Amino acid sequence: MAALNVDRDLLQWRKSRRSSGGNCVEVAPLSDGIAMRNSRFPDGEVLICTNAEFEALLSGIKDGEFDNLVS
Repeated sequence: MAALNVDRDLLQWRKSRRSSGGNCVEVAPLSDGIAMRNSRFPDGEVLICTNAEFEALLSGIKDGEFDNLVS
């Protein structure tokens, strides 16, 4: 993943329906990847990952590989 400066106004951000209290990650599709940001800091850093990187992350999440990171 790389931190890049992208024009946030041109992106269509979305977040999980399960998000509450402003504690969530927002994602936006790019032509060649996915942009991610912290919803509490919309003007903060935007992380960019390739479609393959994002697919690997989602697969790991679905498989429970990161369940030990949250209580």
